[in-house]
Amino acid sequence: MALILVLIALGSVAFHVLSPWWWTPIASNWGYIDTTLIITFWITGIVFTAIVLFVAYCVFRFRHRPGQQAAYEPESRRLEGWLTAVTALGVAAMLAPGLAVWGQFVSVPAEAREVEIVAQQWRWSFRLPGADGRLGATDIRHVADDNPLGLDPQDAAARDDVVIDGDDLHLPLGRPVKVLMRSLDVVHNFYVPEFRAKMDMIPGMVTYVWFTPTRTGTFEALCNEVCGVNHYAMRGRVVVDPEPAYRSWLDRQKTFAQFAGAAGPRRHVSAEP
Repeated sequence: MALILVLIALGSVAFHVLSPWWWTPIASNWGYIDTTLIITFWITGIVFTAIVLFVAYCVFRFRHRPGQQAAYEPESRRLEGWLTAVTALGVAAMLAPGLAVWGQFVSVPAEAREVEIVAQQWRWSFRLPGADGRLGATDIRHVADDNPLGLDPQDAAARDDVVIDGDDLHLPLGRPVKVLMRSLDVVHNFYVPEFRAKMDMIPGMVTYVWFTPTRTGTFEALCNEVCGVNHYAMRGRVVVDPEPAYRSWLDRQKTFAQFAGAAGPRRHVSAEP
């Protein structure tokens, strides 16, 4: 039994070090998140290995032998004090980096450009500010065939918003972006593994994350919250372009006014079950 415990401890460490499964190469500024996870791995790995090896030692050292009798010691204040102090230090060492990263995670740079992502079973839609540089108002009551994101047609700021329905989201390289998230039905979660940052999308709420793309390329966007029978198929793509290519792509997109005009007669989609 002691040998098996030693093999479990050493095998777990070897599997972690030699495992072919690891994070995708990062493509945003959130390397802090990777660092926090690595710190957690080190602390929990050391504690796990130490405990398993200690149990293996106890199993071998205090195994039953004729003529020996175990000593009964129900309490040890000294041992309890050491365990409490070491546990507190370990927990603090894991929490402190996470709290520091969370402080950055919720502090959006003033120059960040806003982009909206709207989720529904089982697709992604996107909205970007138009020439006025700001997103218009929305309301679930405005959702219709010619207005899938529920933009307020009476809001002048919404008329020039760029609506991307059923296509890829493009972002410029090296510019911070604040992603506003809405869901039209159930809980979803927009997740691009290379960006690390993600957040649940709650019906009736607007949540957000921010990041700065640091590498050009096409990245798969996944729903990271089980959202129904076709959850596995809820995928999209985020394309990070150099600034000139991004501007060229943006100039080819339709505004809300153009999108609504091309969709034909207006028909409301009932929000009732």
